[in-house]
Order: sequence, then structure tokens, then C-alpha cells
Amino acid sequence: MYDTKKQLQQHAINIRKNILKMVANAQSGHIGGSLSSADIITYLYFNVMDINEDNVKGIDRDRFVLSKGHASPLLYAVLAEKGFIDEDELMTFRKINSRLQGHPSMKLLDGVDMSTGSLGQGISAAVGMAIANKLDQNDHRIYVLLGDGECEEGEVWEAAMAAAHYKLDNLCAILDYNGLQIDGSIHDVMDPSPLDEKFKAFGWHVIEIDGHNYDEIEKAFAQAKTIKGQPTLIFAHTIKGKGVSFMENQSAWHGSAPNEEQLKEALKELGGE
Repeated sequence: MYDTKKQLQQHAINIRKNILKMVANAQSGHIGGSLSSADIITYLYFNVMDINEDNVKGIDRDRFVLSKGHASPLLYAVLAEKGFIDEDELMTFRKINSRLQGHPSMKLLDGVDMSTGSLGQGISAAVGMAIANKLDQNDHRIYVLLGDGECEEGEVWEAAMAAAHYKLDNLCAILDYNGLQIDGSIHDVMDPSPLDEKFKAFGWHVIEIDGHNYDEIEKAFAQAKTIKGQPTLIFAHTIKGKGVSFMENQSAWHGSAPNEEQLKEALKELGGE
């Protein structure tokens, strides 16, 4: 049963609140790119992937790879919203001996389908998973979230080339295109544009959307499932720090933690606490 737009929006609010609380409690972590991806990953987990409490420990289901592994607060908050981990455990984020480390580990936590952190390696692993599913005649799909700054890594393009070569129509990548990375604008640091045309040139089907518009998100995932003979990229235009006014479009919030007053203000903007 699909969640309604109102339900999805509430899930996304809860996820954004938990992202903020986790990073504030740890006084470490990556908020900006976690918030920017929250809407599209919320839709993915609640209305697209066939992941549930019964199959979360296995591989006979759709799988998700967080290639931009530093956005682990997003993944952990989504897993908590799905009921796979207790919300209380979120407050152990980045603590010694916690299952919720700064970069996600598949050895520590069910629901983490690949250990990631070194940028570019996540999409490479996702390509391998998609090839394995083809060989095993497993019709489940592989989804992977990329950062726009991450696309400055050469390994991303080796993976993109392989995905097209092997006609991986069971692979759907999502590009979180918020235009900012830790040192500023992607165009100033190491301009990777035009990313849409690059992926097309590498043989991908590209769908361009507003990454905060649930109608466009719904149509994009539905279209991706119909594409045959090539991988799909959902090119999602997003806002870094989405949902918190003083964090939006600010590269300084890429990897900064809010203090107590900033946390209160941010939670208030998201609907109170």
C-alpha cells in the first residue's frame, strides 16, 4: 500500500528532525546533504523499494547503496522511520561501539546494503550488485544515491561506463544535485557540469526533476522501471539544507553541527518539538 503525499511529507519531516538531533547530539556529522536528499529517499523507501521487516536481513529484495556515505544520518533516520532500528539508538550516532558510525557499515547494521564512505565506490558496488542480479536472474532492482560533488571522482565515470556497457536496466541512480560541496560551489571547486549530458553520453537514460516535488519524484521512479537496455539516472535538483531556512544553500552546513539554540530553531521550523 502506497503512502499518500501527506504521509510522505510527515515521514520526511520526522526524518529531517532526527537528522538534526543526531548530528547535534554527536556534535559531528553531515547535515546539508542529508536534508537535501530526504524527500526523494523517503519516497524511495516508502513507495518504491520492497524492503520490510521480514526481508531486511536478506538480499532477495530491492537494495539501496548510499554512495555519498557521509550522508549516513539520512540513512539511519530512514531506517528508524521504517521501524528497522529504535529511534533511541539514533542518539548513539558516531559514538564509540555504536552501530551508527559516521559512514555506514553493512557489518554492523541490517538495512545497510553496502559499506560506503570513499566517494565513487558506492556506485561501483551498485553496478556490481546489478550485474550479480542479472547473472542470478534476480529481478530486484538496485538504487544508489550520488552526490554532485562526488561526480568529480573518476571512479564514478568508470562505473557509469560499465553500467551502460552491461545494459543494467535494473540499476537506478539518483543524483542529489544541490550545487554545493564542503569547499563551496561545485562549479568553483571542480566543475563537473553538464552532468545530465555527461550521463547521457555515457549511455544512461536521464530523468530531470525537482527533488522536493513528490509528484515529479513519483513519475521519475515509475518511468525508471519501464526503461529497458540501459541504466537510469534521476537527476534531482535539490536545496542543500532543505527545510531549515538558515541552513539552505549554505555550504558551511555541509559538515557542521548545530548548537543547542540552532537545533531548537531548526526543529521549530520543521513543526515544533
